[in-house]
Amino acid sequence: MPAQTHLAAALQAAGVEFDDSPLTRALYSSDASLYRVVPSAVVKARGEDDVIAAHEVARELRIPLTMRGAGTSIAGNAVGSGIVVDTRRFNRVLDIDPVARTARVEPGVVHADLQREAALHGLRFGPDPSSHSRCTIGGMIGNNACGSRALGYGRTVDNVESLRVLYGNGELALEQGGLATGDTAKRLAAVGDANLAHLRTEFGRFGRQVSGYSLEHLLPERRRVERFLVGSEGSLATVLEATVRLVDDRVERRLLVLGYPTMADAADAVPALLAAAPGCLVACEGMDSRIVDLVRAKGSAVPELPRGNGWLFAEVAGEDAADAVRRLVATGSALDTRLVDDPREAAALWRIREDGAGLAGRSLPTPAYGGWEDAAVPPEHLGAWLRDFEDLLRAHGLQGIPYGHFGDGCVHCRIDFPFRPGDPASAGAFRDFMTACATRLRDYRGTLSGEHGDGRVRGELLPLMYDETSLDLFREVKAVCDPDGILNPGIIAEPVAITDDLRPVRPQAPVRSGLRLVHDSGDLGAAVHRCTGVGKCVAPRTAGVMCPSYLATKDERDSTRGRARVLQEALDGGLLRGGLGEPAVADALDLCLACKGCSSDCPSGVDMATYKSEVLHQRHDVGRLRRPRSHLFLGQLPKWARLTAPLARPANLLLRARPFAALAKRAAGIDHRRSVPEFASPTLRKATRAARAEDTSPDVWIWADSFTDHFFPQSGLAAIRFLESHGLTVRVIREDACCGLTWITTGQLDRARTIVDRTVRTLAPYVRGGAPVMALEPSCLASLRSDARELSDAEETDLVASGLLSFAELVERLDLPLPDLTGVEVVAQPHCHQSAVIGWDTDQRLLERAGATVTKVRGCCGLAGNFGVEKGHYEVSVAVAETHLLPTVSAHADAVVLADGMSCRVQLDDLAQVPTQHLAELFASRV
Repeated sequence: MPAQTHLAAALQAAGVEFDDSPLTRALYSSDASLYRVVPSAVVKARGEDDVIAAHEVARELRIPLTMRGAGTSIAGNAVGSGIVVDTRRFNRVLDIDPVARTARVEPGVVHADLQREAALHGLRFGPDPSSHSRCTIGGMIGNNACGSRALGYGRTVDNVESLRVLYGNGELALEQGGLATGDTAKRLAAVGDANLAHLRTEFGRFGRQVSGYSLEHLLPERRRVERFLVGSEGSLATVLEATVRLVDDRVERRLLVLGYPTMADAADAVPALLAAAPGCLVACEGMDSRIVDLVRAKGSAVPELPRGNGWLFAEVAGEDAADAVRRLVATGSALDTRLVDDPREAAALWRIREDGAGLAGRSLPTPAYGGWEDAAVPPEHLGAWLRDFEDLLRAHGLQGIPYGHFGDGCVHCRIDFPFRPGDPASAGAFRDFMTACATRLRDYRGTLSGEHGDGRVRGELLPLMYDETSLDLFREVKAVCDPDGILNPGIIAEPVAITDDLRPVRPQAPVRSGLRLVHDSGDLGAAVHRCTGVGKCVAPRTAGVMCPSYLATKDERDSTRGRARVLQEALDGGLLRGGLGEPAVADALDLCLACKGCSSDCPSGVDMATYKSEVLHQRHDVGRLRRPRSHLFLGQLPKWARLTAPLARPANLLLRARPFAALAKRAAGIDHRRSVPEFASPTLRKATRAARAEDTSPDVWIWADSFTDHFFPQSGLAAIRFLESHGLTVRVIREDACCGLTWITTGQLDRARTIVDRTVRTLAPYVRGGAPVMALEPSCLASLRSDARELSDAEETDLVASGLLSFAELVERLDLPLPDLTGVEVVAQPHCHQSAVIGWDTDQRLLERAGATVTKVRGCCGLAGNFGVEKGHYEVSVAVAETHLLPTVSAHADAVVLADGMSCRVQLDDLAQVPTQHLAELFASRV
């Protein structure tokens, strides 16, 4: 029996849920590191019985077993060639004891979910890594995660009180309080007793010495076997349950930002700051101005920062917070300082810091990678180490932007290693730099890993940090806990080479793109490899748009990261040898709503909506695979609407007849539970025809996009009414001008290009004419601002993209008087494309200035153009609506519901029978 079949049979007999399809194996072949290791099968554990069964199969067949939480491991600690166990459904908070200040949790509990439950008692789990919205407590224990506030609250190891574990040797044990009761724990204690002098001098030398095994916890005076297991990266035992310590969160917090000429200057100031506020300084984070510049370049607002090119974010907490801030200002030797009083501004700055890894990866002219990710030195050496680090970068012809936990001496950096697809030798520069840095770091008695673990990226370098006695001890404790080497092999004790299994040097199939892919020089391979696996898209809750299908299904394949991994495999010629034509590619992209949420929310800049359009083009136009019927109808909806316009009334009558409507839906690939929006009679352009000849030089032009013109002309008429009430002359552009959105989202790119070229040529003279040109449908405006640039490099494209305004932008630019909305409660569902491309801040400002109480719905409505209408997508579309939209609308039954986008209006009408208004309609109703 082949090994793969034998494994499947064993897992099936064990009664666990598993998947060994090429699609799922591709999804789990990478974490957030540079490495690709294809598993044989993925077990999706729902409880400890599943984990124990997977262990038994691994021991019986002598194949590797690797535990995985959110897959955000940067060092390659969560990939393995045998069984990978996904714990995200093994995720209950079992108990919170507010008196003892502890929480008992299963390993798949997401950090942010634990924080929410602890907050009900005024408590929090101290460590808070930047991936807190999706990382699991089990993963944090595996890596000894720390985060920004470890300075005040300690590392994960400092906050673990007990662990229920399954050792690699099969022993099930509860480790707590230093009581070595089980056989494995007693043997580990004996290792400590036999090596007292060595452990006391070589281990636990400073807080961020995370590399290797934490043998200091085997010393008699510090013996805590449960804490010894923290940071062992799943190579000694598997956590089945953890009891962790909580801390008081009802304290006053203040954020002081200090500016310095350089990051090294900021590092020099750290020892004085630590001495100035002992016990009060909770976080002291370093941030480079180039990362902030990247956020500003995206058009995102950044709170005011003090002068400098490098900043320290110093957070203090406690009754002495105000005095501590004064002491920090006095001793910080900064160019300038700013106390951030507004909690929203502080949260915005912390979000930038949290997204540091993804942002740093995009901040250089060439791709920047993880790898040398979080070396740490005692804080008194940080400035000197940073200068040495910069010298090493220059000496090797590399660039990188450092940031990190400066208060703990821990530095993160993404570096532009010159990896070349299809050229394994290009990894030589990576190895040379890593070795040189590790050698220099030894001079400071620093550590290779300050919080992310050694994994595959640093294990081979451990001999540069530890002597042979220490390395022998690593092998000895591995043999005690996991004698057959089943658990996460290749990590720490018997490390694999750092250049084995590197993803960036894998070959990539060339693709002649239908889109320009302007951010990736037309290279689809480079575009999909933007995904570094940081996993913001797999957060179970989100404050943005990304990723609506994952929020609905909680399945890795329906995340932005999952889809990127599948596309990488298709282009790299690994598991999916059929390339983009593979059925697995279609499966992975099927539930992508093309919402564009990832284009703004993903810190690495992944734009899956654009990649999906390209892949559909490659599959159907280049590869000649048959298109679904929905592409021919919904994907060409503006054409059919235009042809139907003269017969709109009889067409609407026919569509109200159930037999005809059912036949039409079946023919068009529309789900039978969906309504068909009525065609407008008259259209916006026809309704305003009489005014066309009156004034050819109006104050404002309205572009009649296809959806406003043919389905929601009331939005345009309301905009005209509101603008004319303020003395403006408004005219509707008479020519037909479609943005091509439906053709783009269905990958009909050749036709879309023709449509877009014609439209930008049509609209360009109006934009040049000087009078503002306004668009009403946000998805169409977003398409001309972003998608058009992917299709056409014509001069008119940029002119039109930058010249069109939304209704809110027009009102703000003209500084028009606002209606009185005092006492009006508004629930607003911004269209996803509006959130991602245009932004909704202007709309919110206008509403609040007008006196309205505004509740903004988080996330996507779930319809997303043709997606939610197509047969096969209804259930997911409804599930997406139920994540945020429907509960919010239901909770505000008397509110005015704003939805500028046609998709959002149709979804609300179908699922909630809720009347909706465009912002222009709301404003016009009050004049």
